[in-house]
Amino acid sequence: MKGLLKKIGSVMIVGSLLIGGISMSGVFQGPAKAYADEVQKNVVSVVGKGELSLKPDIVYLSIGVDTTATTAQEAQKTNAAKIQKIMTLLKNTWKIADKDIQSTQFYVQPNYSYSEKEGQQVKGYNANHTLLVSYRDLTKVGELLDAASAAGANNIGNARFSVEDTSAFEAQVIEKAMANADVKAGAIAKAAKRSLGQVITVSQNDGDITPVYFEQNLKMNMTAADAGASTSVQPGVVKVTTQLSVMYELK
Repeated sequence: MKGLLKKIGSVMIVGSLLIGGISMSGVFQGPAKAYADEVQKNVVSVVGKGELSLKPDIVYLSIGVDTTATTAQEAQKTNAAKIQKIMTLLKNTWKIADKDIQSTQFYVQPNYSYSEKEGQQVKGYNANHTLLVSYRDLTKVGELLDAASAAGANNIGNARFSVEDTSAFEAQVIEKAMANADVKAGAIAKAAKRSLGQVITVSQNDGDITPVYFEQNLKMNMTAADAGASTSVQPGVVKVTTQLSVMYELK
């Protein structure tokens, strides 16, 4: 009996030595798990947001022509003549470079009608050609759209204002994001009755400085242009944003 008690005692001692390295699931963890838990208790992670409001320096205009005719060939031919007239106007009168004029959409498709007597029938064809025009003189956007409308453009979409080169503002918006992260982390540390230590890691969430475009709907304005009034376009402001994930030491 005495020998049996000794054996049981030795087993229990071994068990007590191992239990510090065993998780609740029974998997041996070792000292690395304890170290990781300790580190986790002494860090705080936040997301800092930076934003700048800037005056735009470029606008992207959608200018197109819709044409309807009895045959596909006639619709395409009429549409091509109108779009060519507009492109000549943009290049020669408004001095817009070839690289700033891109075709974004082109199609010719049938128009259908339906009746119980005849069923589905083709009733002519519709042709569309849409250009994306980049323009930098923002004081003359309304005049440009009026001229395009007079030349035959009848499908003018939104004006999208932007900042063409955001690289000049990268440092500023990153500094704002970092300052925002400092404020957030400091508030968390204070609430936890701790003090904020050095930055451990920083990563830029979106990988880039992101412009948030300002768009203006022009469809109602073009109605005013058709009635003889000039089109009014206001550039507004463009917001440039970024986000930083920052980990700080907690003391």
